[in-house]
Order: sequence, then C-alpha cells, then structure tokens
Amino acid sequence: MCSCARMFSLGCLALVFELLPFTAALDNGLARTPPMGWLSWERFRCNMDCKNFPDECISERLFKNMADVMVRDGYLGAGYQYVIVDDCWLANERDASGRLQPDPDRFPSGIKALADYIHSKGLKFGIYEDFGTKTCEGFPGSEYYLQYDAQTFANWTVDYFKLDACSSNVHHYDDAAAVMGFWLNKTGRPILYSCCGAKYQESLGMKPDYKRIAKLCNIWRNYDDIDDSWDSVASIIEFYGKDHSNFIQVAGPGGFNDPDALIIGNYGLSPDQQRSQMALWSIMAAPLIMSADLRTIRPFSRALLLNRSAISINQDRLCFPVESIQVWTKAIEPKGSLAFIFHHSGLIPVQQLPVRFSIGLARLGLSSQGGYNITEVFDGRYIGTFKAADTLTVNVNPTGVFFGKAVPL
Repeated sequence: MCSCARMFSLGCLALVFELLPFTAALDNGLARTPPMGWLSWERFRCNMDCKNFPDECISERLFKNMADVMVRDGYLGAGYQYVIVDDCWLANERDASGRLQPDPDRFPSGIKALADYIHSKGLKFGIYEDFGTKTCEGFPGSEYYLQYDAQTFANWTVDYFKLDACSSNVHHYDDAAAVMGFWLNKTGRPILYSCCGAKYQESLGMKPDYKRIAKLCNIWRNYDDIDDSWDSVASIIEFYGKDHSNFIQVAGPGGFNDPDALIIGNYGLSPDQQRSQMALWSIMAAPLIMSADLRTIRPFSRALLLNRSAISINQDRLCFPVESIQVWTKAIEPKGSLAFIFHHSGLIPVQQLPVRFSIGLARLGLSSQGGYNITEVFDGRYIGTFKAADTLTVNVNPTGVFFGKAVPL
C-alpha cells in the first residue's frame, strides 16, 4: 500500500499536512508509475516544411530517427519507452471509408509501419487526436468518430493515446473522455490514455472534477502548454504548488497529473533551471516526457535526463506526488527514506543570489533515532550523517534546487 507525501511551505515550515486519502485511478493496468518517453510537440511543433527542414519536420523520418537515438544513447535503458506523435501527422481529410489517414508525403509508409518500426526497437508508440471536429492545428478531429478512431488506433498497434480538446465544448469533455475510454478498452489493446480537458477547464475558471478524471484517464494535463522558457516552467511550478483545485490528492498508481514535457536540452533554460525542472518533475511523480532534439542534445542535458537517481525517485513505487512549491518531500523506499527538494524560485529581485538554507531534519519528518545518510541526488555526492535533531544547511542557487535523499542508518 502506498502512502501519500506531505507538504511544507517556506512561510510556515512547522505546518505539516496530514496524509491524504488515496483516490483510485484508472484501473487498466497501465501507468503504475509515471510514464516516460519522448513527445514531438514542444521542440518541433507543427513544422510541416520537409523541403527546407527535412530532419525537423513532422514526418516518419523524425520519429524513426528519435527512436534510433533513444535506443542507442541509453534513454530506453533508463526507462523512456514511449515515442509520441503529437498534432500535424494527419492528412487534411479522412479516407473514403471515413478512417483517419496520415499525410501521404510525410508518412508515406503509413502509421502501422511506423508503429512496427518503433516496436522493433523495443519502444512503444503514441499518437494524438482531438475530441472536437478539428485538432488544434486544424486537421480532422474525432468528434462523431470516437468508436471508429479507437479501433483504428488499436489496429495500428498504438500504445499511448492523447485526446486534446480544441474545437470542442470543454463542458462536455469529461463525458467524451469517458466514451473514448470505453471504446479504447473495448478494442482489447492496452492503450495508455492521456486527457487534456482539465487544462481548458482551468483556463476558463472552471473547477475540474479531478476525482472523475482520475477514474477515466491515466494522465491528465491541467495547465498551459509548456514553452521553452524559465517563466513557463516557473508558472507551472507555482500552479502545482498552489493546487487550488486539489488535483494533487487524486494522483497515484494508474493516474498522474501531467505538468507537460521536459524541455531540458532545448534553448530556454540555464543549467540550474534544467536541474530544477528535472528535480521537481521527479519528485512530483510527473510523467517524464522529453521534448528535445535528442540527436544534438548537449552532454550536460543528456546526463541530466538519464540521471538514474532522479529517475528512481520519480519511478519509486511509493509514487504519490508532493504538494508544495518551495520545500518538497516524497517518501521513497527503503522504508523510512525521504527524497526532498529545496527550490529557490528567484522570482523576487532581492533573491537573485544563492541562498544558504537551513532546516532541522525533524521538520522534514525525519525521526529515526539511528540517524540518516544524506546524499545529493544528481551527482551522488555524500553530504553527511545526520541525527533527527540535527540541522541540514545547504546553498541553493537562484531558480535552482538542492535535490537530496535521506536514508535511515
């Protein structure tokens, strides 16, 4: 049985929230820990100009190349298993039988052949559609075709399906998600189900029914699309820290909140900011879905994405998320161990310097009389042996993190 995480706030560190009740998530046997993979959208968007950008346009060539790199460079071995096609893969019209079809110039072999190639590498294949009449970029949507499209995806051996909500009435999205989920399950193929309705509902000031969403979907977006900037990442961290719709408490094995892709390895984040995103996504039990060009990624970024210690915390079977924005904690195995993050937002001008931060272990909930070994997660650096009555002091860079792990002696 998994236990929930606890929340602290820098303004009131003495306050410890009670353990939250677990709400059962979608029970289709999938996403028992947060899914890991690669997604095209943030890095490659809707680039359809294969004449001028043959290696970067949305095409079967791009996804085959990325699959090759994921195997060759160790991403699959580290746990990243899904290769996910986002918007702009479709032809402008369905075929004569009403079936979805890919753009014939950019996907000449067809989607089934692409899925077969990705499967041959030991990876899993994901695809995108929209509940509305059109996708966000104007291609044919699934409205009125939910059953038909679910079977098409199963026939193509899809393993991961993302249902967006452009060109639709978001008030009806949850009902549509339920219907699409029903038809996906009826195909008999295990398909991880990613939903996006809460993102649009939140933007309209609605309060999504997260308990229901967790019963319908394996993962669910609930905030704006991530952009390649620290401002974007920081706004997501702030949204998750406030948790005004109480979405944190519904997540657990089978269903997770999705703060959107990892943009590590792109252009917009400093090294400290990249570490911050990897640390926070790991401890939030968020899906680790990369969206960078893995063919040209810098060694620092690659090593960060492949950091085994961070991934192990994200994938720990005590996989409930955490609840704060400055001091984050998550119970992990072995029993009595704790992963924790001290995050320096750097949002206030006076805070644009490293902070020397101290906190008593007891205030982190560490109470073992035998004491703890504390290490830094990213580089494995040994910090020291501490008793429960001791104080831990570390330096935290602006927009950076200290990512620690305490294991009882």
